[in-house]
Amino acid sequence: MDLDDIIAIDVHTHVEADDAHHCSLDQELLDASSKYFKPGVNRTPTVDDLAAYYRERKMAAVVFTVDARTALGHPPVSSEEIAARAAEHADVLIPFGSVDPHNVPEAVARIEILARDYGVRGMKFHPSLQDVEPNDRQYYPIYETCAEHGLVALFHTGQTGIGAGLPGGRGIKLRYSDPMLLDDIAADFPTLTMIFAHPSVPWVDSSISIATHKANVYIDLSGWSPKYFPPQLVRNINSLLKHKALFGSDFPVLTPDRWIKDFAELGIKDEVVPLIMKENAIGVLGLAEK
Repeated sequence: MDLDDIIAIDVHTHVEADDAHHCSLDQELLDASSKYFKPGVNRTPTVDDLAAYYRERKMAAVVFTVDARTALGHPPVSSEEIAARAAEHADVLIPFGSVDPHNVPEAVARIEILARDYGVRGMKFHPSLQDVEPNDRQYYPIYETCAEHGLVALFHTGQTGIGAGLPGGRGIKLRYSDPMLLDDIAADFPTLTMIFAHPSVPWVDSSISIATHKANVYIDLSGWSPKYFPPQLVRNINSLLKHKALFGSDFPVLTPDRWIKDFAELGIKDEVVPLIMKENAIGVLGLAEK
């Protein structure tokens, strides 16, 4: 990847389908999320789709799926396949893996394989969708394995559009994505680099507090148009979080084009913008390491 040629790094994008048209979410959840987000683009992009989309924009993107097979009763797109295909587009794509946390020994073994054999740079967790209380110590071997392999742990936080508008939200529990649960993990695994995804609504103050307290915690700004960012988040992006906040879109449900357009209206300082859009991600993801 030519970092000089890349204008931005989107740290949060979803591979929603494989080449056989199998999708990571079942049709009910896909339809509900499309109604909620109104994305205006292909809702089920493949790895190749993402590569073409971001290459056209001279951007790089972190790509992943969410493995929630136990909670949803639906198999995800293969993380191994995502990583292998992303390697064919290494000029613009950075693969993360995802594992089902309900079988801890299997999850640990898969993380080791994904790190060693597939070159993933991180793992994606979605506590609400995966139906786990993330700070339960039974899952600690998963985080320990991530730390041992130098993998970034990217956690969904706050409200989720998956299940939104369905009866009972399809059983998806929002409280599992309270960032205060992740503070335990950040404290107990100080060598584990963590990214809290999204503005963490309704717990944005918690994420700000944790990111300013824990050196190993960062925040990605995906999933919400910047025009809806809570004001305290905007203030901190311009100050205490200027080296801790990362550009992310949540593509395909929110496009980087829309996100960047709205971000430009926030009044972020000129010297902070390149940090958010690219420089912070280079450091967090270790992209400049030889």
